[in-house]
Amino acid sequence: MVEKTPAVSIVVPVYNGARTVGELVHALAAIDIPGGLEIILVNDGSPDDSLAVCRALVEEGSAPVTLLNLSRNFGEHNAVMAGLRAARGAYIVTMDDDLQNPPSEVKRLYEYTRDGGFEVVYTRYDEKQHEGWRNLGSRFNGFVADVLLAKPKGLYLSSFRCMSAFVAREVTRYTGPFPYVDGLILQTTRTIGRLTVLHLPRAEGRSNYTLRRLVRLWMNMALSFSILPLRIATLLGFALGALGVLGFIGVLFEAMTGSPPIGWSSTVSLVLVLSGCQLMMLGIVGEYVGRLFVTINGRPQAIVRDVIETKKAGKKSSAAAE
Repeated sequence: MVEKTPAVSIVVPVYNGARTVGELVHALAAIDIPGGLEIILVNDGSPDDSLAVCRALVEEGSAPVTLLNLSRNFGEHNAVMAGLRAARGAYIVTMDDDLQNPPSEVKRLYEYTRDGGFEVVYTRYDEKQHEGWRNLGSRFNGFVADVLLAKPKGLYLSSFRCMSAFVAREVTRYTGPFPYVDGLILQTTRTIGRLTVLHLPRAEGRSNYTLRRLVRLWMNMALSFSILPLRIATLLGFALGALGVLGFIGVLFEAMTGSPPIGWSSTVSLVLVLSGCQLMMLGIVGEYVGRLFVTINGRPQAIVRDVIETKKAGKKSSAAAE
């Protein structure tokens, strides 16, 4: 007997979410969506009791829940990619486990995507409840995405989004170790909508995104989906070379018309600036080469240790996959 495809799959990466994921799943289970829904929890190597809580939610059976237990922490976007591969719904909603996005908004987001004929809908907020440095980082990330990914102006790349099964299928064709889900979406479609939703303060704890994690995410966006940084480095090299030629002409002119100026500090400063630019350009090239090396050597995007899902008639299944 062929299992019925749910209308919506909800993918939730779980990291330090032991105190909130239960309330989230119970709220999602109460949503009435014609065609039904499924919930996919991806435990991203969480160091707290998230795995035990997620297992209990599967056993509880209040809603069709699939738990993907990753072998270690791979990062949010890697976890989302694993969840997208497991999703069976005609539409897939991705959201965090921190309850800042009310579960009640899921149905409205799904219906807006379906009825509007959009392939993807991103949510936006009238008032974000993130810390100030996170908001500043988001604005910088958006500016870079405008330049590198040709992101539509004013589009906020929220983790609370809805996409069609077609987009999810195309996005998951990428198997490299450095996924950036929004970059993959923008490569797939430009039929994108926007929906304003409520954004709540964090129910528990603090954001899992440290400055280091945000920088790593920004690197994935900047270096995995565009060669523009290489072109900028090339143009910078040409500009500095032209500046050096002009400086050399100036020195020759002064030498022919009088004594050349004496000043070791200006010379050392110039050398330091040029050396710094050279090292920066080498670093950019090295980052590209390093990422290529890691990809060729088959570094996994994510490794799923266990798959545990709610089954009808009180059954459950568990399997290992990679």
